[in-house]
Amino acid sequence: MSGHNRWTKIKRKKEAMGASKGALFTKLIREVTVAARTGGGDPDHNARLRSAVLAAREANMPADNITRAIRKGTGGGDAANFEDLTYEIYGPHGVAMLVELSTDNRNRTAAEIRSLLTKHGGSIAAAGSVGRLFQRKGWIIVSREAADGDWLMGLALEAGAEDFQAEPEGYEITTGPEDFEAVHKQIEAKNVKCEAAEVTWVSTVFVPVSAAGAAAVNRLIEALEEHDDVKEVYTNAQFSSGTG
Repeated sequence: MSGHNRWTKIKRKKEAMGASKGALFTKLIREVTVAARTGGGDPDHNARLRSAVLAAREANMPADNITRAIRKGTGGGDAANFEDLTYEIYGPHGVAMLVELSTDNRNRTAAEIRSLLTKHGGSIAAAGSVGRLFQRKGWIIVSREAADGDWLMGLALEAGAEDFQAEPEGYEITTGPEDFEAVHKQIEAKNVKCEAAEVTWVSTVFVPVSAAGAAAVNRLIEALEEHDDVKEVYTNAQFSSGTG
């Protein structure tokens, strides 16, 4: 299972943090609030909130902002008006994409997403045609500087991880969705900083994308990620080295 696309995703997120922190904070606060509303305000018993809080901390969001967002979610307010949606999309060069959104106006969001797809060479896929190409997995990333690889592998596998891969950028730990929290907590208990930790969609079938085609695919991905309602974009594109 190639980690290249997921490391590219981390790189893109870090670039977004510097480019438009205000817009990023808005998305992160919304996710923390909705997660708290739907699953409760305790991150130890709400995997979605745990991931949302981790993402907010990685973006250097002040702790007070996170606390207020959780209180807003558990105490009422406009978070109740948001609903989660998943769009199945085909992009340029046959690339499949799963797009997770949180919106307070389904019709508006649908119109805006379709407009983006028309502009960037994408289309809505038939229900299930893209979803079957992905599996739900827990995913934890640790930099090489944060831990010894052999020690971390033993810790992760003993805690219930399915797989451990040493990539040039760092270590990639994969778990079943049900084991994600246990593995993540065990790593955190050893004071190991994670670059990313989330329950995510992992592609089972990759589509190779040439250097020439990468620009078109990335333009669509970036346009979707910039939309206010979009939380995550998952893709099965396998870019040539240096094009992701």
